[in-house]
Amino acid sequence: MSHSTYNKLWADAHFELNSLLIQELPAQPARPEKDRVVFYQRLATLYVRYVQIFRRIEEAYDQITHPQKKRVIRQVLDGVMGRVVELKNEMVEKEFSEYHYMDDVIQDLKLTPEAIEIPIPKYFISERKKVLQDRAKMLSDILDIMGVVDNHKPIRDQTLSLEEAIRVIQVAERARQGRLRAKFMRQIQRDEERQRRAKDRNLGADAIDQAVVRIQKVWKGFVQRKKTKREREEEMIFLGMVMGAQTNQPCSYAAAVYGNKARRRQKQSEYEEDYLKAITTITDKIRDLEGPDIKETMKDQIRQWFIECHDATGSFPDYPEEEDGGSALIFAEKTPQQLMEELAAKEEEDANKKPKGKEEKKDKAKKDKGKGGEEEEEPGLKMLPSAFLEDLEAGQKTYNEVWQNRDESKNFSQRHEGELIKEEKRKEVEAEIRLQVDELMRQELANWKLAVDKDKGGKAKGNAKKKKGAKSAKKKKKDKDLTADRTMESLFQELVQQGLLKQADDVKLKNYLGDYSYLGTTLRQSDIEPMPSLSDVRQLMALYGILPLGSQIVHEKAPLIKAMLLAGPAGVGKKMLVHAICKETGANLFDLSPLNLVGKYPGKSGLQMMLHMVFKVARALQPSVVWIGDAEKMFYKKVPKEEKELDPKRLKKDLPKILKTIKGEDRVLIIGTTREPFNADIKALSKVYSKIILIPRPDYASRYMIWRQLIENHGGQVTSTLDFSSLAKISDGYTQGHMVQVVRSILTERRIQQQAKRPLMAAEFITPLAKIDPVFQDEEEALKAWYAKTPLGKKRAKAASGKEGEEEAPAKGGKDAKKKKK
Repeated sequence: MSHSTYNKLWADAHFELNSLLIQELPAQPARPEKDRVVFYQRLATLYVRYVQIFRRIEEAYDQITHPQKKRVIRQVLDGVMGRVVELKNEMVEKEFSEYHYMDDVIQDLKLTPEAIEIPIPKYFISERKKVLQDRAKMLSDILDIMGVVDNHKPIRDQTLSLEEAIRVIQVAERARQGRLRAKFMRQIQRDEERQRRAKDRNLGADAIDQAVVRIQKVWKGFVQRKKTKREREEEMIFLGMVMGAQTNQPCSYAAAVYGNKARRRQKQSEYEEDYLKAITTITDKIRDLEGPDIKETMKDQIRQWFIECHDATGSFPDYPEEEDGGSALIFAEKTPQQLMEELAAKEEEDANKKPKGKEEKKDKAKKDKGKGGEEEEEPGLKMLPSAFLEDLEAGQKTYNEVWQNRDESKNFSQRHEGELIKEEKRKEVEAEIRLQVDELMRQELANWKLAVDKDKGGKAKGNAKKKKGAKSAKKKKKDKDLTADRTMESLFQELVQQGLLKQADDVKLKNYLGDYSYLGTTLRQSDIEPMPSLSDVRQLMALYGILPLGSQIVHEKAPLIKAMLLAGPAGVGKKMLVHAICKETGANLFDLSPLNLVGKYPGKSGLQMMLHMVFKVARALQPSVVWIGDAEKMFYKKVPKEEKELDPKRLKKDLPKILKTIKGEDRVLIIGTTREPFNADIKALSKVYSKIILIPRPDYASRYMIWRQLIENHGGQVTSTLDFSSLAKISDGYTQGHMVQVVRSILTERRIQQQAKRPLMAAEFITPLAKIDPVFQDEEEALKAWYAKTPLGKKRAKAASGKEGEEEAPAKGGKDAKKKKK
């Protein structure tokens, strides 16, 4: 696609964003909404529309080659990502559920479920490609030294010696001759048998005619069935019900599109290098050519200000301090008298700052108390304040002022524009020169004051203004660095050698297959809580894990998620999701599972050293994911006898302390996985993991999709004889892990070669599937009952039963309401 295509995509995204900003930032604040359903619909509509903008902006940022446009788009892209995460968090707080169903909103907006799929920005990896390659090389080198086989590398063929090669050839040749000899002997035996039978029975003419008729009947039936089948297939292809052989082959146009996108990404890097070189060149040019004139102009303006102040007040002014803006205050559109009054007022305010602040706070508190009795807040639901709307508004303003109506007819190749660089860098050069001029003019002003005082015969006052002292901030107690004398490389190497830092598997989030839940809203309207689909799980991983870890701005400003727990039966893909988050964001994977810590760093001091090293490296090489498998073991109600020696509760006390030290600037996420969460103390578990996500077994639509994709990925050919619908129906209760196990056992190399003569059938997969125990209804019900006891599950149950309103009433009613409740 051309430059104009992506420019139009960018323009359409800003047009839609502008309408959303008008809706979200009205002139008059919106009144609270009393109807919870209407408020949720508003939130869901905003969420879907922001996701649409997100998809367009992400594609534009990935393909636009103009380096200056990319910087404007990046600001908006981060803002839209953060707003999507904020809206999701608000829906969770209002609906008391991690899963939300928007099929009615999608239908109203005439969209498909694929249109609200959260895209993964490609810049998470592409802009850190060099760093990630160096880190991967360092990790593979350490593993090679340790003698660990890297599963991701192709295994090299071992070279055979001459004698071994001859022996292999001899064995193969003798086996071939033996098979051929056996075939000849079997043929000879059959011929002899046929001749012997022909002698025994002498067939008459009637028998021969009857045999001929039968052969013709069978043959004609076979030919006609084959013809009918072919005609039916052609009809289905014509009607569009079945894909033809041509459509299954890779399309040349699709390959051309992928090649074009790759070429555009290569151009981006070339244009970026040219842009950075141009910035340096133009800045130096402005500094050399325009710098002296700017310097003299500033001096003349400041001297003129000295004279005007002296004529107006009879004395020279005090020069503004650098902290207040220096000479920038002078260039504001104010008279000398106004500027003097402003400086004097500011000095008085600084002198009386502390006591005045306290009095103001007291007066304000009294006023608030007085107002509280008279005016009460209108009851209802309000939108939470956003940390990203200001950034989006600034990005929209930049687009409207600079890029919306810009004539780019002469910039066909979409390289950088020098005039924009000059406008931007001229301000920076002026700021640099202003600092130099301020130092000179402060000295000059002091000399003028000295000269005037000498003429008057007075004492030289000098500039007696004291600089503002730095506020004595409370000294925070810093944690002692236990590895201050060690390099980051040595810590990285030790963690790899101890098996605490691992290489993530090469899986993407899109490999976690699952279809959309089309009846979620309908079931909820009927007061039936639907089981979430795997598509919903995939969305949550993108919103809670990938977007905050990939973008520093989103992680700092969006609601902070420090720890997340994935709970579900064995085989639903919990570990795969952890690896997918690492792979999509380029994050390091640390393994602090109880079984992985057995025998490592013994004792209390060893545990402190291990945690210090892990989180020091995780912060330094962020983003990072700390994975805790079998998370329930850490919070056992009672440790089983066979696991007491393993000490599974080793991290129970220290992990909550470490969570408190994780701040917004630390892109570190702790992910726990568990298949038996009901064995743990739910209160302690909920304190550590702020987000608890229940992953269900796949539904019918997801199983249909998974069976088809797995068979194709393992070399199977999909034909009409393979009934996926029956296979998906029979496999109810089985997880993705069970399906992978079955497909691998059936699709051996020999079976793949036999597909041309013997196509795959659904019955082949049923026998190995029957040997595996499914996820029984009891286990699923136990997980549901456990989830209902989590903080969010309790809130959901209270809201459903109407108890939420009963608890809010006493809080608003004050002491009298509390007494009545007692």
